Amino acid sequence: MSREQLVGMTRSLVAHGEADTMELADEVVRVPASSYTDESLFEREKRNIFRRLPLMVAPSCELPEPGDYKAMDICGVPLLLSRQKDGEIAAFLNMCTHRGNPLASGTGNASRFTCGYHGWTFRQDGDLLGVASPQDFGKVDKAAHCLKRFPVLERAGLIWVTLDPNSKLAIEDYLCGYDALLEAFGFSGWTLFAKRTLAGPNWKTAYDGYLDFYHLPVLHKDTFGADFFNRANYFAWGPHQRLASPSKFAQRTGSDEQIDLTQMSDEEIPQDALVQGVWTIFPHISIASFYGGGQRGAMISQLFPGETVGESWTTQYYVMENRPETEEQVKSAHEQFDFLEVVVRDEDYATGKRQHEALQSGLMDHVLFGRNERGGQVFHQWAEKLVNASDEELLDIFAREQRQAAE
Repeated sequence: MSREQLVGMTRSLVAHGEADTMELADEVVRVPASSYTDESLFEREKRNIFRRLPLMVAPSCELPEPGDYKAMDICGVPLLLSRQKDGEIAAFLNMCTHRGNPLASGTGNASRFTCGYHGWTFRQDGDLLGVASPQDFGKVDKAAHCLKRFPVLERAGLIWVTLDPNSKLAIEDYLCGYDALLEAFGFSGWTLFAKRTLAGPNWKTAYDGYLDFYHLPVLHKDTFGADFFNRANYFAWGPHQRLASPSKFAQRTGSDEQIDLTQMSDEEIPQDALVQGVWTIFPHISIASFYGGGQRGAMISQLFPGETVGESWTTQYYVMENRPETEEQVKSAHEQFDFLEVVVRDEDYATGKRQHEALQSGLMDHVLFGRNERGGQVFHQWAEKLVNASDEELLDIFAREQRQAAE
């Protein structure tokens, strides 16, 4: 079914490419400039979006082996991911149930976690294993002091967590069937080549860029964008989006050759042509395919709000179909990843920071999203809807979206 859907989208892109058209939104949309600068709204976004909705916290290949763990902080919530003995992923509040000290930092491999403050020890599955000096401490019900668990789902080679242990929103419902399409990348069998974290502007300012092909031949004219279309058609699964250029051509993997998709049957279309474009997972993920190190790769950009309204942090994961083996392949992969850092850091995010500083003057009432910027329009509509929705409304929204996706 997923390939059938991908082929249908590709045929739509080809038809628009042949006709030299694109799908346009109904009208130009105004978004209040305060949407980017209002500090009280920013705090509500962190609380009602990032601490309430499922987030893609890691590619599966970042924790490939039993015992692998990853600790991270998201909007003030300390999270601990741990690959269990049976291969399943568990997600815990990274706080010792004695005094709340974080149990782990960074990444590694461990069969148990010992608090560095008083020595309480927890099993890999979150159960409290031992209390230091139990004869002195007093009676403790170990079963009542296990690590707090978060809802977690691993699907399509990606890991989602909801940072609300009491959430009633099923992660499957939230994905609206999008995970079935993401399976087409094949990330479950890929490897993590490298990662890094970049400082960025306001999180919505940064995310706008991932949903915008309009700027490619202008902002990126000196790096890669001069040869790119500035048009993008839009596909959606709830708040999650794919943007791809309307064209009858696709680039053959590993070369500059353009293949004419109109001359291919549905069965002949290569898989990488079916997943071209930018895939976004609301509210903070962008996935784009690249070729480096002699093979297919992708950059997964993971965006989180910073401490203040004008700050964000993006972790870039460069994942590859196979681990590069030769010195030449490793060098080529590093060159590709380093190039992407320059593009995002020095062009996209540098521009976003200047834009945010200007908007903070308060002298601009609104910004515009044109009919050709439908992805940005929809993103801001969803952000506004979800930040203002009650918990019950949230369940209704995604139950409805899930029903529609199943039809």
